[in-house]
Amino acid sequence: MKLLLKQVKIVSATSPLHGKLTDILIENGLFKEINSSIFSDDATIIDYPNLHVSIGWMDIFAHFADPGFEHRETLTTGAAAAAAGGFTDVMVTPNTNPAISSQSQVQYILQKAVPLPVRIYPIGTVTKNAEGKELTDMYDMFQSGAIAFSDGTNSLQGAGILLKALQYILSTQTSIIQVPNDHGIGTHGLMNEGISSTRLGLPGIPALAEELMIARDIELLRYTHSKLHLTGVSTKKGLEMVKTAREEGLQISASVTPYHGWFCDEDLAGYDTNLKTDPPLRSSDDMYAVRDAIKNGLVDSFASHHSPQHSDNKECEFEYAEKGMIGLESMFGALNSFEPNLEDLIEKLTVVPRKLFNIPLPLISEGEAACLTLFDPDAKYIFKESMIRSKARNSAFIGKELKGKVIGIINKNQLILHSAS
Repeated sequence: MKLLLKQVKIVSATSPLHGKLTDILIENGLFKEINSSIFSDDATIIDYPNLHVSIGWMDIFAHFADPGFEHRETLTTGAAAAAAGGFTDVMVTPNTNPAISSQSQVQYILQKAVPLPVRIYPIGTVTKNAEGKELTDMYDMFQSGAIAFSDGTNSLQGAGILLKALQYILSTQTSIIQVPNDHGIGTHGLMNEGISSTRLGLPGIPALAEELMIARDIELLRYTHSKLHLTGVSTKKGLEMVKTAREEGLQISASVTPYHGWFCDEDLAGYDTNLKTDPPLRSSDDMYAVRDAIKNGLVDSFASHHSPQHSDNKECEFEYAEKGMIGLESMFGALNSFEPNLEDLIEKLTVVPRKLFNIPLPLISEGEAACLTLFDPDAKYIFKESMIRSKARNSAFIGKELKGKVIGIINKNQLILHSAS
């Protein structure tokens, strides 16, 4: 493969080429030449107006449902969705069947991902089958390639289990990833507890369920001096608690989803099951707090919480619908619509997640392997169902105007380009 990218603007704060307009020649997956003007008579030309490139984007929490739930997603379709969203690297949750609780399951994911254009990193479970009862052999999974440990969407409810897990991983220098949600509070809730839940007649899940668990987890982290990543933080108070803990010097990081910054519980007035998520959509005040956190750099990174569901589990009464929405294809356009600093946004999609999870940073430099995301940050468009490459269609962003279009990715000596529609 020989590619010539014409007059691209490089967005990479770690590179001396940051902000420069240049041509890039890629041959056999490596950067061959980077110069102001390059001519090649046998290269495939990539020339788009306002074309920007950065090192490949990384998502840290997506469910690819393989093995066991292939009717919802597979590693292949999940990788296609990731590539459509501009992601070259994705960490996948362990909530499969069987769960990613052993060396063999970690190796299954890694081997099946070899030919795909996206690098897939398995997250191993903290407890066997993500049941919250008995610790797995995390060290063996780490040796086999597990990037971090989490029970995924099954938040660790027992303080004792989390305490042991945080101590266990000290020898691996990995992180525990936790979705903060105390299942003992609002056990039968269907949405955020508040005025909207009362008006709609739906049982609520109070913000306290999230904030209480964040407070507990911070105390356990303070005791163990370990590493913890909270993902899907959705309340203003929760974000403030993370900020305070970070200022104290604890090894804590946090990510938010685009949909918690875009939607709030008031949007559930139409009982759209695509808006039934975990954690739930919170109040408008919380929604604006998430937006502010994205704009001012309070959060470390972003997570899609890509959760594909079969149509049968979404096209039903709200009470019976499964939680979650897909998010990889719409993630950049949604985040960029909040008008953050572009350089900061790209850093949190590229540099920060790799640092958090000890992944080498790709370089835009001659002789290095090409790992690039191609995008136009200024393009506005309506997100359409035809843009979705996931097996699932459970996205509340369909029909919304987003800002920032992904053109494609170059990764693992493969080029994936997307049509304009």
